[in-house]
Amino acid sequence: MNTKLVIGGLLTALTLAAQPPGGPRGRGPMGFGPGGPGPGGPPRQVVTGTPYSGVEVRSSVQTLANGNVIQRQEQTTVYRDSQGRVRRESTRTTPDGQTHTMISISDPVANTVTELDPVHKVAQQRPARFPNQPQTNAAGRARGPMNPPRNGGAQANMRTETLSTQSINGISASGSRVTRTIPAGQIGNSQPIETVHETWMSDDLKVPVLVKTTDPRTGTTTTQLTNINRSEPDPALFQVPSDYTVRKGPGGPPGPARQ
Repeated sequence: MNTKLVIGGLLTALTLAAQPPGGPRGRGPMGFGPGGPGPGGPPRQVVTGTPYSGVEVRSSVQTLANGNVIQRQEQTTVYRDSQGRVRRESTRTTPDGQTHTMISISDPVANTVTELDPVHKVAQQRPARFPNQPQTNAAGRARGPMNPPRNGGAQANMRTETLSTQSINGISASGSRVTRTIPAGQIGNSQPIETVHETWMSDDLKVPVLVKTTDPRTGTTTTQLTNINRSEPDPALFQVPSDYTVRKGPGGPPGPARQ
């Protein structure tokens, strides 16, 4: 029993370490999920007719009070086909040094979400509900994989700016910057704390291509979509391999797969 508790605690710590300030990365792609890019949040709109593949690179830098610097980086390969199906592949290292590859397939055609276990060749599959209408640009900016929903209670101390369109990694993107101020004394702070969340959204792909969050409490986290390829991915990427055992599960919203 003690061993199980220790393992559970390590896994929980790993999950928390992978999250940006303020909560999980929209899971629930960068994630970023291109968010994108994170798995259990609200259902994503299905985007069809704009296939792509790319690599979401998420890096974080935190400087401690003694000058020590903590740096982390993780990568997720993302594929989306013309039908709106999304495959995400990421490899993470656990606290004990073991690596674990996670693969998810979000399929609005079959209305399923599938998690592949490459080690044991098992596919955990469950029904999923997908919104029927194409994702709008406004919706993408509000709930992109790298842009989780904002806390409505903090609107009074929040300033939003629209940034000029830029080309980022060869993709034209519209930018927005949200600056939030935590007043002095609100969380025991002697002076105001200012955090900045910047998002660059591709109006064509309808995914964020760059997200940067700066918080003096936790450092700077940057997620960007790199190696962007606009060609149609191999259809086999969105199928369960024939040598896998498929296990069915209960239904729910398509949280784990971001676009």
